[in-house]
Amino acid sequence: MRVRALTGAALDRSLDDVAALRITVFRDWPYLYDGDLAYERAYLQPYRNNDRAVVAGAFDRARLVGAATGTPMEDHADEFASGFAGTGLDLSDIFYCAESVLLPEYRGRGVGHRFFDIREAQARALGRSHVAFCAVVRPADHPLRPTTHRPLDPFWRARGYDPLPGVRARFAWKDVDQPEETLKPLQFWIRKL
Repeated sequence: MRVRALTGAALDRSLDDVAALRITVFRDWPYLYDGDLAYERAYLQPYRNNDRAVVAGAFDRARLVGAATGTPMEDHADEFASGFAGTGLDLSDIFYCAESVLLPEYRGRGVGHRFFDIREAQARALGRSHVAFCAVVRPADHPLRPTTHRPLDPFWRARGYDPLPGVRARFAWKDVDQPEETLKPLQFWIRKL
């Protein structure tokens, strides 16, 4: 297993694989995302053209089995950045860890830590004082919630992240069991570097 930052030609070659991973991993709980490749390609395009962004890839030999992305908060979707209004935090101080996707059979091997290490290193290199991410909030009694679900809160807290009280974003996507997109709340977590 190798985990490394992707740049240049390696990034170009990997973006369709990152898109496919997002569709596959986010289809499961808690995101339940019914995605499509055209949307994913458009969503990932800004990473190709932004030298302040980072994409990390986890490889099993030549196969991409996981990816994580990050970018300065002010470069990301307004739906996410607007959640920080009134917090006293300046967006130019925050590096945003967008997604971490890893195929289930590769979890528990330290890849998640490497993903955060790479993105936090990029945040430091850019002079950012904080790193943040957000996670979808689903009701405890959601009918598609698996009985075996283990929240990632302990992992995030062990990395030094805490929920940022009252700071949520709302973003729409189509759930696997729904006919159309609906808005979902996403809770921000943050840590000071």
